[in-house]
Amino acid sequence: MAIERLFMRRRLLSLVLAAVAGAAVLTAPATAAPPPVTAAPPGPPDAYRPVRGPSAPAEYRYLQKTLPGQSIPRHAHDLAAQQARRLPAVGGRWKPLGPTNIGGRIVSLALDPVRADTVYAAAASGGLWRSTDAGQTFRSVWPDAWTQSMGAVATAPDGTLYAGTGEPNPGGGSITYEGTGLYRSTDGGAHWRFIGLRDSGAISAITVDPADPRRVFVAAAGSLYNGGGDRGVYRSDDGGETWRRILAGANDFTGATEIVVDGDRLYAVLWDHRRRPDLRTYGGVGSGVFRSTDDGRTWQRLGGGLPAEGPDVGRIGLAVAGDRLYAIVTKAGGPFEGFYVSDDAGDHWTRTPDHPALAASQSSFGWWFGKVWIDPRDVRHVHVAGVALMTTKDGGATWTGDDTSLHVDHHAMVWDPRRPGRVYLGNDGGVYRSDSRGDGGWVKARHEPYTQLYSAAITPQDVTRISGGAQDNGSLRSWGGDGFNEYLGGDGEENLIDPSDADNVIACYQYGNCFRSTDGGDTLTYFADRTTFKRRNWFTPVVLDPRDPRVLYYGAEVLNRSTDGGATWQAISPDLSGGPGADPAYPNYGTITSIAPAGDGRTVYAGTDDGRVWVTRDLGGTWTKLAEGRPWVTRVVVDPADPDRVWTTHSGYRAGSPLPHVYASSDGGGHWRNISGNLPAAPVNDLVVARGGMLHLATDQGVFTSPSGRGHWLRLGRGMPQVPVDDIEYDPDHHRLVAATFGRGFYELTTP
Repeated sequence: MAIERLFMRRRLLSLVLAAVAGAAVLTAPATAAPPPVTAAPPGPPDAYRPVRGPSAPAEYRYLQKTLPGQSIPRHAHDLAAQQARRLPAVGGRWKPLGPTNIGGRIVSLALDPVRADTVYAAAASGGLWRSTDAGQTFRSVWPDAWTQSMGAVATAPDGTLYAGTGEPNPGGGSITYEGTGLYRSTDGGAHWRFIGLRDSGAISAITVDPADPRRVFVAAAGSLYNGGGDRGVYRSDDGGETWRRILAGANDFTGATEIVVDGDRLYAVLWDHRRRPDLRTYGGVGSGVFRSTDDGRTWQRLGGGLPAEGPDVGRIGLAVAGDRLYAIVTKAGGPFEGFYVSDDAGDHWTRTPDHPALAASQSSFGWWFGKVWIDPRDVRHVHVAGVALMTTKDGGATWTGDDTSLHVDHHAMVWDPRRPGRVYLGNDGGVYRSDSRGDGGWVKARHEPYTQLYSAAITPQDVTRISGGAQDNGSLRSWGGDGFNEYLGGDGEENLIDPSDADNVIACYQYGNCFRSTDGGDTLTYFADRTTFKRRNWFTPVVLDPRDPRVLYYGAEVLNRSTDGGATWQAISPDLSGGPGADPAYPNYGTITSIAPAGDGRTVYAGTDDGRVWVTRDLGGTWTKLAEGRPWVTRVVVDPADPDRVWTTHSGYRAGSPLPHVYASSDGGGHWRNISGNLPAAPVNDLVVARGGMLHLATDQGVFTSPSGRGHWLRLGRGMPQVPVDDIEYDPDHHRLVAATFGRGFYELTTP
């Protein structure tokens, strides 16, 4: 995700050293050795990364999905989904295309106590999955028609399955998709029933009393954007039929992230955190570790050596094994504060000696992790979530880290009581299994189709060739290896395939760090250092000219143009935005977000994140502003046959605002009409013009079509889960549409 982790974790990018040497050429990851745990090769000499870590995609996603100065309205995603379901569907069935071998972020794991070798995995924005072969292959056990945003999964001793929705980790791009509450299944996920806490926003943990399967505890983190609601620790004594809050936070933004049952003692972790329109605060006076010895009637905030209550206390991870407790504490800003041990059930705590590797594992975003796991057979053997998986075998005195045999960024772990030494791990790359107590020997799942995609690229020359950018899993391609394979690391962003030569490709990672290739991505040449820029968007747009694919456009705050396939670049516009934004957490605001060259070879349209739309009709000699004050421009699209027919699409959940999501113009932007029509009130992410003037839209609620192109919309196709679609690509020669979903990989639909 972050560039600093990008080069630590991927074999491919150890070869970026070539760029530093001046050649800026990468080769594919066939035989490159992994970098050592403690050293990360540098990136290209001008690698632009103004925001690092999981906060970068979170800030991008948040600003894109909101209106300036407003927060995301409560239940916005769910209400839009309900609107979408009411529209009739037309067309055939969407077909999943994978990837099945890449994976994506796993936020929670649970073992089935009744069925051996059965493990459940909750994917951040990809639903709930079950493996019956010890984590080798997974299949969905979650309704496609429900939210795919997950937070926690747990099983009761009798096999009852509980799932909490809404990711509690405030980063990684999916934080804008809040959950819809808590659900229960008594048949292994075949059927589900809603059982409450709809206003919880995000559910961090579910714990079932091992002595009584009807006693269920829930740690509800709450909405990141809206105070109050269902947050804190809840208990049900009747299997989820009714709920009572037994621990509330100090304020409306303090929720719970952990709840542990240990005999007659209860432990809970509360976290005070919020996201306002202009600021994120991931710590506060409400954060702390709490204990109850009277079944939750009263609680004590634990001190005795833990950080005192205050505004700088951030997220805390807690693990309990009898009287031995461990806690990892981060500061409100994100960095590591300390690792603590208690041997008297939390009365007194000792801060372990500082260890550089442990501190470094939390980077500047410890709030992304907050997890500690104790070996059930050895209380001194402990794993801690971080960029690397950290391990101590002496109770915290010394540490080792693993970020070479595993994908980075860890979130979930569960030990198998049936098989001593077996442990399952969930991270940003998917599910892993070790039969060595987590001390190496990791084996990655073979089938896990829940990748979060930002983009898709296809070619009419070969319908089997698909590439795209994936959250924390790089740029992926369907050729050049077994199944999908990563050919550029980081957070994959823009991917392009030359329609006239499928070996000419473009791939980028975050903030416009882009590469070109003439051999299908086997070797990559960095070109972003040749462009002109002061600011570049998290997802920097790059497009091929429809007349000549050797002509490319690249958007920073100015528009760049290349006429030689990306070898050299020239700026052809002034700053088309309103200038940098005021938010210090997102200094790269004020950029071009979409580029649309027309088929006449002279006209180019551009849209910006601050809602401006521009056109030049002389390749940048002069520019005319066509619109301003609109929400974030996600796409500008021009009719391939008519440079005066143009559409713009816009993001942003609305709180009663009448601002459209889709505009159309037939006179080159002189006049605009709103064609949002009956669309659900959700961000629109892409638009393509199909045969006969038909329009297709990608939205946070799926794909929609308007046969007339005039604003009456229908759901397009059947069989796609309720998952955001960030990008759609149209191949008229083969009558197909390919969608990049943020949580369920690529889908393909045959079109008229």
